Amino acid sequence: MDGLIDIGANLTHSSFDTDREAVVERAFAAGVRHQIVTGADLPSSRQAQALAQRDPGRLSSTAGVHPHHAAGYDASLLEDFTALLQSPRVVAVGECGLDYFRNLSPRDAQRRCFVAQLELAVHLGKPVFLHERAAHADFAAILRDYAGALVGGVAHCFTGSVAEVEIYLGLGMHIGVTGWICDERRGEPLRQAVTHVPQDRLLLETDAPYLLPRDLSPAPASRRNEPAHLQHIARVVAGLRGETLEALATASTANARRLFRLPDGPAGGTAASPTITGTGS
Repeated sequence: MDGLIDIGANLTHSSFDTDREAVVERAFAAGVRHQIVTGADLPSSRQAQALAQRDPGRLSSTAGVHPHHAAGYDASLLEDFTALLQSPRVVAVGECGLDYFRNLSPRDAQRRCFVAQLELAVHLGKPVFLHERAAHADFAAILRDYAGALVGGVAHCFTGSVAEVEIYLGLGMHIGVTGWICDERRGEPLRQAVTHVPQDRLLLETDAPYLLPRDLSPAPASRRNEPAHLQHIARVVAGLRGETLEALATASTANARRLFRLPDGPAGGTAASPTITGTGS
């Protein structure tokens, strides 16, 4: 089986502070050859970049402002994010988008922040790592204004319907699937939608430490998800799509390499693994 790529792992989360290096090692042993570490604000984006620089063979990162933090975004941060995104280890703009489910930032601030990051992605020629929750209409409308100029992106942690899949595909986006698909109760719309995703637009992710697959057995006592569980998610996705695990792994990995311009090869590089120090936010 070709190695898997986890396109969304929150390795800067404080729950990984005591064993971050071991988490990366376990994932590698479980066939996860590369991980993209998610940035959600300026501090975590810098931390994610630092992790990727220390282990470039197995880690890359994103840089952006999650909608929860949109109220704190202003034009003065543009220079900082532009500098971060110049690094070849920082492969996408985001996590960016809209979240009307929790509204931790005002909706108008979320929309302004989202637009600013889409414009930055267009300017820099980098793909976008997108977040949308309970905001599909506004999200799709804003994205539609920029889709033709973007170099691509992914609807991260997609949980929506077949109709939403079709909209995002029409806007040139990939679809990121997490362990949400392993929940036969809440995940039923996604379990139906995943069969409508073309093989060349499907990406896999854990969103660790969140979204531990519900059907994972034995479940860790901590309830913490980690990238080592990506193969379990891949097996569920492959079963629903009527594909072999090998075919799914080969396709999703090729998709990730192409979208994020990752190096070819099972490990995304050959650098030795150094000690990864704590960078929790």
